[in-house]
Amino acid sequence: MNEKGFKDDFLWGGATAANQFEGGFDEGGRGLNLADVLPGGKERLKLLASSGFDFEMDTEKYSYPNHEGIDFYHRYKEDIALFAEMGFKVFRLSIAWSRIFPKGDEMEPNEEGLAFYDRVFDELAKYDIEPLVTIAHYETPLHLIKEYGGWKNRKLVEFFDRYVEAIFTRYQDKVKYWLTFNEINGATHMPLFGLGFSPESEETRLQESFQGLHHQFVASARAVQKGHEIIPESQIGCMLIYAPVYPYNSNPENVMHARKEADLFNFFCGDVQVRGAYPYFIDRYFEENDISIEMEDGDLETIANGTVDFISFSYYMSRTDKKEKSPEEMGQGNLIGGVKNPFLEASDWGWEIDPVGLRISLNELYGRYQKPLMIVENGLGAYDKVEEDGSIQDDYRIDYLREHIAEMKEAVKDGVDVIGYTSWGCIDLVSASTGEYSKRYGFIYVDKHDDGSGTMERKKKKSFDWYKQVIESNGEDLK
Repeated sequence: MNEKGFKDDFLWGGATAANQFEGGFDEGGRGLNLADVLPGGKERLKLLASSGFDFEMDTEKYSYPNHEGIDFYHRYKEDIALFAEMGFKVFRLSIAWSRIFPKGDEMEPNEEGLAFYDRVFDELAKYDIEPLVTIAHYETPLHLIKEYGGWKNRKLVEFFDRYVEAIFTRYQDKVKYWLTFNEINGATHMPLFGLGFSPESEETRLQESFQGLHHQFVASARAVQKGHEIIPESQIGCMLIYAPVYPYNSNPENVMHARKEADLFNFFCGDVQVRGAYPYFIDRYFEENDISIEMEDGDLETIANGTVDFISFSYYMSRTDKKEKSPEEMGQGNLIGGVKNPFLEASDWGWEIDPVGLRISLNELYGRYQKPLMIVENGLGAYDKVEEDGSIQDDYRIDYLREHIAEMKEAVKDGVDVIGYTSWGCIDLVSASTGEYSKRYGFIYVDKHDDGSGTMERKKKKSFDWYKQVIESNGEDLK
């Protein structure tokens, strides 16, 4: 049992994604990617869950906030200085694939794109902040989607190989920590995000999604092997969206249902990427849902030889579920389904808040895999108000984070090997699921709004100084 709390070299920091905060979508030779054609506003969530999206922009009808993000492309020095002021040890960001290979299938990378990330990593190094780089974070180049059908097409493995070799080679002396695919297990729920295609129909969604996932499993395993070859000291992890599944009650039917849902959502991808093999329970699921995975010779060996060094995950909510749901109960749960948990309150966007669920998640993952864990997304999306004196009194965010960090600390005392924590959206950015600026997560307020107005000025919220204090005390001072 660890009585001392977090390790001395614990990685405290914040997390972002290029498509949500970088901007500069048509600068530096960058090509279009998936996020560039997703409209702003709550219409986005409907599109993500539907079939038949055409991946075209309609500027007469929609706005596209990801084009500008919060302009990190031009303001990275200012933003990194603020992260350093908070005491960040690590900063999670993604590389926009289409900034390195604008179309995705070129033979040679775009030098302007490579040089931009050189400057970002050099700026982080100036403050002794470790970059944690997500290689693919909902940013499939648009050309690969339109021309090849996204990750349904095996050709993307080849294109991804070329991309990872280029960035591993270029940044081998600047980046140690890497993640392959963001929230890879969310792909079957929202294939548009994770796999870069819109299902032809609801009937084909599962077949297409699991085939695309197989291609990503192979690509991830090959990336791990290539990364270890080019950067021997590298640490390469997987990235899951994790939500413990609670049975609605002690009815054994509901307990079994929760168990099966947890296996499929929480553990299927982890088993493949961490253990190096498809798990025992997936055969029955494939058979019952008429799913047949096309594999090439050597795929399973590649997966077995390309297991990750650590597990990273996002945690926002738990999920409560039951086998039989009434029409009234359908859709009452969180973003990822289930039913309403009567013991939990919810955020402004209906996401149930469950700090103890984080401790449960850490124990479940460590108990199953015995690999170091890093929480790379956690936070509260909320409406923030700028007071007359210019301050942002986000005590609700401090309360949320305090309770979750306290439960993370309990998991460490339980014996779980937790190596880092990066709060999501450490600076306000565009919401992935709704395309809104008003869903704010940051310690740093950005003057940008859903109607496109704003100066992009940065302001420190009350939570800025609170998180600085947490980092300075290595998680001991949560007041």
